[in-house]
Amino acid sequence: METIIGARLRNSRIHKGFSLQEVAEKLNVSKQMISKYENGLSMPSSEKLIAFSKLFGQKIDYFFRKSEVEISEISFRKKSSFSPKKVNSLKEEIRIHIENYLFIENILYLDTEFKNPLSALNINSDADIIHAVNCLRNSWNIGSDPIHNIIQLMEDNNIKVIEIEDESNKFDGLATIVNEKYYVVVVNKNMPLERKRFTLLHELGHILLDLNSFETKIQEKFCNLFASEILISQDNTFTEFGRKRSSITIEELKNIQRKYGISIRAIMYKLGDLKIISQEKLTEFYKKINYNILLKNEIDDSRFKGNENSNRYENLVYRAVSEVNISLSKASSLLNISLDELKNNISININ
Repeated sequence: METIIGARLRNSRIHKGFSLQEVAEKLNVSKQMISKYENGLSMPSSEKLIAFSKLFGQKIDYFFRKSEVEISEISFRKKSSFSPKKVNSLKEEIRIHIENYLFIENILYLDTEFKNPLSALNINSDADIIHAVNCLRNSWNIGSDPIHNIIQLMEDNNIKVIEIEDESNKFDGLATIVNEKYYVVVVNKNMPLERKRFTLLHELGHILLDLNSFETKIQEKFCNLFASEILISQDNTFTEFGRKRSSITIEELKNIQRKYGISIRAIMYKLGDLKIISQEKLTEFYKKINYNILLKNEIDDSRFKGNENSNRYENLVYRAVSEVNISLSKASSLLNISLDELKNNISININ
């Protein structure tokens, strides 16, 4: 038990970004004693555990629960802008979310092992990416119409989506594999909606496509194409804009942004990639928005009126409470809300 509690204390400290010395000062305990707690060499008293709980914002039961989650390597696409402390803090936050997610699924006896519908495909070119998207559309019965909820689509197909808040806006998203069978996409909850949708699909590309033989730059290019093609296919792009254009009005771009939930920048890149507009026109577009702040703000404005929030995990917790699979105290811990708030949320039951 000392080992379990010690590991939890260390993970919580890293999550909060505290040093050993900072925790020692906040709890009026020596740095050496904090180290002993974390290494399982000493057991903190009940009073000290309560103090740790308040400091780290965790329920007491968290410190007694053994971690059964093995996460594959977590890498951040923008990690160069993060300090090592911030990287480790985000990793621990992601670990906590995944642990809770798998815990509640296990309680409800849900089998959500993911099967990759594109595992047999070889990717060597842009054409292979387009083929992969068409295969995915058929496998997941997506069709070619605009997709109004990317998160729901992914969760309906056994991919766990976890949203975390990064107010620095330096984190976009990542994909990882848990216990070698659960696939998880993590995304910044605070992003503009179009960027969030693109990021979700970009990370989905990292999950579904075998790109390990390519250098990072090529992997990112392929995943960007994958995301763009799911949001608006080549065929739909030609239908909306035609095969060749000498100019594009901003109102056309806004209307396509609203319809498909893809940013104007991504639309313009696709128009250039498909040679609907020339590379000269695309370069001219980027120059205009770089030198005109009002135009840049108009271009980057979010207009898609969809709902991209993950609520599956929350619904599973409430389901477990309703079916008395877990206690109210446990549910409040999993949802990280007070017991009073939880009781208020479940005060009305439909029988």
